[in-house]
Formats: sequence, C-alpha cells, structure tokens
Amino acid sequence: MAKLYFYYSAMNAGKTTTLLQSAHNYHERGMRTLILTPALDDRYGDSVVASRIGLQATGRRFAHDEDLYALAEADIAARGPLHCVLVDEAQFLTRAQVWQLSDVVDRLRIPVLAYGLRTDFRGELFEGSRYLLAWADDLVEIKTICHSGKKATMVVRVDAQGRAVTQGPQVEIGGNERYVSVSRAEFKKIMAGEGRVELQQAVLPLGEPAERAR
Repeated sequence: MAKLYFYYSAMNAGKTTTLLQSAHNYHERGMRTLILTPALDDRYGDSVVASRIGLQATGRRFAHDEDLYALAEADIAARGPLHCVLVDEAQFLTRAQVWQLSDVVDRLRIPVLAYGLRTDFRGELFEGSRYLLAWADDLVEIKTICHSGKKATMVVRVDAQGRAVTQGPQVEIGGNERYVSVSRAEFKKIMAGEGRVELQQAVLPLGEPAERAR
C-alpha cells in the first residue's frame, strides 16, 4: 500500500544521501522515480540533487506555488508509469503542496518519500514540516550527533565567532557552514548566549589507519 513518508532530522544527518540511495534501490529494480527539489535551492546547479558525500542525481525543480499532484500526473503522461516520488528539502513545501503529495499517494497509489528538516534555527517548525508531521503515514527520524556527543535534534545559526544568531529570515540558502546541529540542551545554552560553537570542528578519517588495519 502506498504511503506518505516523512524522513526528518537536524542538518547534516544524511537526508539527501538516504533519498538518493532510495532512488537507486528503485532504479536497480527497473522502477522509475521522480525526484523533486525546491526551486529556491540551486546550490549544486539547476535541477541537481546532491549530497555532501558526492552522490547526485537529476531532479525536477518545483516553484513555491506549483501543483505537485498535477506535476506527477504530467510526468506519468509524458514518461509512463511512476513508482515513487521523492522530495528533497521538504521543509520548504507549502501546506497546499503537502496536501497535493497526499493526493499522489491516495489517488495515484504512488508512495511519496519526503526528506527535510523539522525545525529552523529558532526552534520553530517549517511550514512543510508542520504539515508532514500532521499528515504523513509514517514518520522516520534520521539521527545525527551533537558536538557534545548527544543526539542532535535542533539547528542553530551562528555568526563568525560561533555565537547564536536569533534574528533574520527563516530561509538562507547557501549558508550551510553557518548552521550547526546540536542537542536540545546545547540549543538552550547557545541561544541564551552561554556558549559558542566551533565552526571548523576536527574531521577524522573513516576507518582505521592503514598501519593499524594490517
């Protein structure tokens, strides 16, 4: 049975990587997918959906006022049967678009997998996330880690000194280096001005050093 899924997390938890892996799983079984990405996010070029670890695929950009149910119907008419719709940066969906995606599931019987942030840098729900949390059939948390070692569930926007920014527009495309995923406890502390975040944290290599692996 087709369902509407919402995969949510803080930043840098691998949402886009998971989306691209899901698309690959369909494709290697001969099943066609439609990857949707908001038009306001063009960091990797026109219609490119890319992960931090280098995976990428071509997506269909959609506008803020575009009807996603009609878009899915048009794609089917042009290209044939569709087996899954995947949505990147789903927090940027509007209320109407989340409802349209639910119609893709309920009327077209096509599963929809939406991936996005739950809250913004102020701890407030994005519009798309609010209605996905309300209407999705399945909610799945993709986990990531705070610098404190706890599970990160919140996102802070910081300045050049690593201090919390508490004012400004909800959406700031292209400023990923200024966002840090933290635990709720760290979020409270940083937002209260009681701490700061190192923007350039040490990155360790994956796996064991060669001499130790032998």
